[in-house]
Parts: sequence; C-alpha cells; structure tokens
Amino acid sequence: MKDIHPNGKLLWDKRFIPGIAWFFLVLVLICLPGKELPDVNDWLSKIYFDKWVHTGLFAVLAFLFMRPFLRSTLSPGEKWNWVIKIALATCAWGITTELIQKYFIVGRSFDLFDWAADSLGALLALLYSKIRFLK
Repeated sequence: MKDIHPNGKLLWDKRFIPGIAWFFLVLVLICLPGKELPDVNDWLSKIYFDKWVHTGLFAVLAFLFMRPFLRSTLSPGEKWNWVIKIALATCAWGITTELIQKYFIVGRSFDLFDWAADSLGALLALLYSKIRFLK
C-alpha cells in the first residue's frame, strides 16, 4: 500500500478487493427474499444460529477492510484511527442492511438483534486487530 498521497488522500490499493468482494456477497445475501432462505430446525434456532452467521459475516467484512491499514506503514495511532472508523462504518452498514430488508425485500424484516450481532462482529474484528496488530 502506498498509503497516503501527499495531498492527504488515501490511495487505491488492490488489497481492498477482498473487502469489496465480501461487501457485495453480504449485500446479495441480505437481499435474498424470505422464501429463498432455508428453514432452520429447532436445535439451530435454540443456539441462535442466524445471529452467529451475522456475527461472522460482519467480523470478516470489517477485518477485510481493516487489514490493508494494519499492514500499511501508517503510524500505530493512524492505524487505530482507521480501524475504529471501519468498525463504526460496519455497524452503520449492519443497521442499513436491516432497513433494506424491512423496506425493500419481500419476506424479510427488521431485526434489532441481527444488527446487534452485526455490531458484535465489527467489535470482534476491532478487538482482534488491536490484540494481533496494534500491540
């Protein structure tokens, strides 16, 4: 990553491609109509399987966007600043996906607990990044 251009703007880098691809995968999954989703049997619903899926999807999403910054030559403070921004943006994307489902996707609805799981995923990516990369 060439990091920051002299005018202060972040330069494009191919290391963002996995994050962008994952973003669109999540978008496709949240746009599936309710009838296209598999039925969850009793034991999966008892362990809140769908919440674990949300947490995992959004943890990976956040981390894939954090990783290029974590591996850059930015100072630790600048890296931490970007990691926090990405975690917050991931939380915002989580609530946005719930609103998209409520208003635009047939058979889907808004679920505050799904957003909580999405935000937990962002938080886990943030904590992992802090522990693993920003010692």
